[in-house]
Amino acid sequence: MRPSEGPGSIAAPVRVFSYDLGVGGKEFTRAIAVEAPVQIVLGGAPFAVMMATPQDLEDFAAGFVLTEQIAASVADIRGIEVEAVEDGWKLKIALSGERLQAHMARARAMSGRTGCGLCGIEDFSQMPSPRPPLDPPAAIEPAAIRAAIAELEAWQPLNRATRAVHAAAWCGRDGKILLSREDVGRHNALDKAIGALARARVAPDGGFFVITSRCSFEMVAKAAIFGAGILVSVSAPTSLALERARRFGVRVIAVARADQALSFDGGKDVASGGLAA
Repeated sequence: MRPSEGPGSIAAPVRVFSYDLGVGGKEFTRAIAVEAPVQIVLGGAPFAVMMATPQDLEDFAAGFVLTEQIAASVADIRGIEVEAVEDGWKLKIALSGERLQAHMARARAMSGRTGCGLCGIEDFSQMPSPRPPLDPPAAIEPAAIRAAIAELEAWQPLNRATRAVHAAAWCGRDGKILLSREDVGRHNALDKAIGALARARVAPDGGFFVITSRCSFEMVAKAAIFGAGILVSVSAPTSLALERARRFGVRVIAVARADQALSFDGGKDVASGGLAA
């Protein structure tokens, strides 16, 4: 474990609870996912407190400021300092003078959770979105999506231990998973993956995302802001996610299973088997 991160799980003592007999048997331990407050500090000023798994925090910091459109690119990020504090973690992010000035003028504050919601915005126009919309993504063969889904569990060690965290994986056009990040918050997992990709200067048109969570509008927006035109989810999308996907130019493939998925195009559910995504 790096000095700039904490454990992804802790061992908690438990005993079996029988619906017939109540608590009984020998005590054993179970891995429990760590959820900790992580404060985002921009230019020395607190901006947000997110509940997150304290791993890959540098990636999280980079992905957060990019998908919140505080920074336009990693070039706007001058430095990231991770500090462990008594109650959690602080991510001190230094921005270029121009981006910091624009951020201060925006005057937005956030209170983050691992759940859903929009925090710190005054009207819908402030919702993060790509400008302009993405060009139509190049087709991905169905076999590539099947390969990614088949490989996904192997890239979720923390979830195998805890069964309590989400993952966001970046896949090459052949479906091979190249990178994965996990977190108790689905938004955080995708932010971590985007931050890692941006810091490595990975081109967004070279692959697609697979997420283990519900395909919500925030996940679509984050993928679009990064520049990824295809988002695959093992769960279902929401109505707003599909509306935003059409607006942003993101192709949504959801309810992805080992044998098939659903392709959501033009408001219609179409089985993806036999058609390139």
